[in-house]
Amino acid sequence: MKRHIITTGDGSKTIQIDDWHEQYHSIHGAIQEANHVFLKTGFDAVISELKLDAISILEIGFGTGLNAIMTLLKSEKDAVHVDYVGVEAYPVSVSEIKQLNYTELLEGKLTNKHFNTIHIVPWEEKTSITNFFQLTKQNKKFQEITNSNQFHLIYFDAFGARVQPELWTEAIFKKMYHALKVNGVLVTYSAKGSVRRALQSVGFKVERLPGPPGKREMLRATK
Repeated sequence: MKRHIITTGDGSKTIQIDDWHEQYHSIHGAIQEANHVFLKTGFDAVISELKLDAISILEIGFGTGLNAIMTLLKSEKDAVHVDYVGVEAYPVSVSEIKQLNYTELLEGKLTNKHFNTIHIVPWEEKTSITNFFQLTKQNKKFQEITNSNQFHLIYFDAFGARVQPELWTEAIFKKMYHALKVNGVLVTYSAKGSVRRALQSVGFKVERLPGPPGKREMLRATK
């Protein structure tokens, strides 16, 4: 499918899939969305609620690596150890990665080095990127996930239900439920009623919360 790089509302870039008119991140602001949905409403909330100094995270849709690099920077700032697993069936190309401007906009003197590193480390191998951040990239479909009671937090950042409804089903969310520890949390930018009902049907307690810029609501689900 034809793809190209676009600039979102906060000046950060993302990838658009033209055939679907779907983007990897919000057109209202890629960095703003990641910060609000995954860092603030996910990472910060779980660390505070569970009083953790080490956290395990599963990302559904590793994509451009934006959520990963922002979490890495957060782990360094807060001195929290992160074991991060990013699942991606169709890795982004090197040429596309080079066109993204996240490291120009994010704080941290080693951001560019770390962003490049997370994209060049081997798939299927756990790698220590910093003293606080370990990364394992898994090249597989979400349907192949079989983890059980492993993660404190899931970043559910799949393409939207409009274009890939099969990724927002009870079957997928049942896998997410099993992958989480008790009291673990799943956060997603989606606020669709069908998504909320699917999450509830597999056992999650679901909250509607204020969404990122350009979106009224998002969902947070707790096991």
